[in-house]
Amino acid sequence: MPKETIFISSVQKEFAALRQAVASYVREDDLLRLFFDVFLFEEVAATGDSPGKVYLSEVKKADIYLGILGAEYGFEDAEGISPTEREFNAAQENFKPCWVFIQGTQASNRHPKQLKFIDKVGNKVSRKRFEALDDLKKEIYRSAILYLKQIGKIDTDEFDGNTLSKASLGDISKEGLMTFVREARAKRNFPLKETDSKEKILSHLNLLKQGLLTNSAILAFGKNPQMYFPSATVKCAHFHGTNVTKPIPDYKEFGGTVFQMADDAIDFVLSKISLSTGDRSKSNLVDTTYEVPRAVIAEGIINAIAHRDYYSKGSIQVSIFKDRIEISNPGSLPKELDISQLKDPHSSYPFNPSLANCMFLTGAIERFGTGIPEMYALSAERGLKAPDFEDKKTFLVTIWRPSASTAHDTGQVTGQVTGQVTGQVTGQVTHLNNLSEPERVVLVLEGEKSRDQLMEALQLKHRDNFMDNYLKPAMTKGWVEWTIPQKPTSSKQKYRLSQQGLQFKKTIQHENK
Repeated sequence: MPKETIFISSVQKEFAALRQAVASYVREDDLLRLFFDVFLFEEVAATGDSPGKVYLSEVKKADIYLGILGAEYGFEDAEGISPTEREFNAAQENFKPCWVFIQGTQASNRHPKQLKFIDKVGNKVSRKRFEALDDLKKEIYRSAILYLKQIGKIDTDEFDGNTLSKASLGDISKEGLMTFVREARAKRNFPLKETDSKEKILSHLNLLKQGLLTNSAILAFGKNPQMYFPSATVKCAHFHGTNVTKPIPDYKEFGGTVFQMADDAIDFVLSKISLSTGDRSKSNLVDTTYEVPRAVIAEGIINAIAHRDYYSKGSIQVSIFKDRIEISNPGSLPKELDISQLKDPHSSYPFNPSLANCMFLTGAIERFGTGIPEMYALSAERGLKAPDFEDKKTFLVTIWRPSASTAHDTGQVTGQVTGQVTGQVTGQVTHLNNLSEPERVVLVLEGEKSRDQLMEALQLKHRDNFMDNYLKPAMTKGWVEWTIPQKPTSSKQKYRLSQQGLQFKKTIQHENK
């Protein structure tokens, strides 16, 4: 069995003994030595190549980057960059998992460039602190075990690693696998091809064990996952006020794969919150801005789907209120984390490692615990109250809408939202508050646009949802028309507003100024 290579990166002079100790630990530990080997630059035989060329080449060949950062920044090249930072940059550029460990907590004794480097690392991956070798060994062991679980080298009794004896390869969607491979190749340099067989792709992802599909194989790529897991759904509800009331104005339950559920639930939320669009006074492109950044909503929903407890009979629930969006899932934080750690980059402990790995490969989530800090940062940039997290019987995320949201249900937009949006787009701003899905198409359609361009303008991902709830109704109402009506399915087909649509758009813009 080929081993995973760990590239040890640090200032050699500062950590000469520690580097050797870490290498010995990995090579001698009863478990780690079965799965890992170590690369140390000082063990390389002399060659005619420059040191820089050697270590950067080895980073690219390695499977994991292990960085040990202390007080010294190290030797600086002609551009003022140390080998350790060069190695980290190469690992990031080549999508290598990065385990970074920082010695001590005092900043006063660190080189100024080392402080900047540590800050840079913290913005990209999670970091762990240690004082002595024993502390470092424990952190390396935890990272190694988590990594082995994520890539399927260690069998666990967790939900996503268990197999389904009743399922077969016929339950797997070839189209879904091809879409996954295409996205994973683009996002993470996934090595397999769309034309590879189901068996090869699933085996590579450790979703096929001794000829049997795992639970996560069905959740990620099944033709009908709910046939096996009826509660693996996302229930979405929209309320006009701040409390749960009946009748519910709009309610939908989404199934399908984890990717389909995520896209549908995100699109549902986006259809219920305010969207602002600017005019073309200085550009042919129209800026569109949701009152809550799409990335914040997506992170909350995708995290719930990736990390929920699928043994539970409960479903994920997304509730949209006038002042907030609540996302609850039947799960809890792993014992290694508590709520107070979520705001900063932290180690990732996925409840469903194999499933999370699939979502990581498509770029939906990160392995390094940076998603939730990004939610905080994006909310702060928009002037929104920071998200709240509660870990009780269920895990609850509350995303706050703008303070002016009391006006969203009355068609009045004031204060914070207006100020923020006008600072981001030029010219007149039109606010889409309680407009329907087809009405939103009318507002963002300028000139001629393709289906994909319209979806991008509205920040929507699920094509069927867009066609069924946005574009087709807009065409049925006579607001939107084909540019090539004689060939509806043409690959060059685009859409434009009809005369009726142009007039309706003027009416909406006037009413929503």
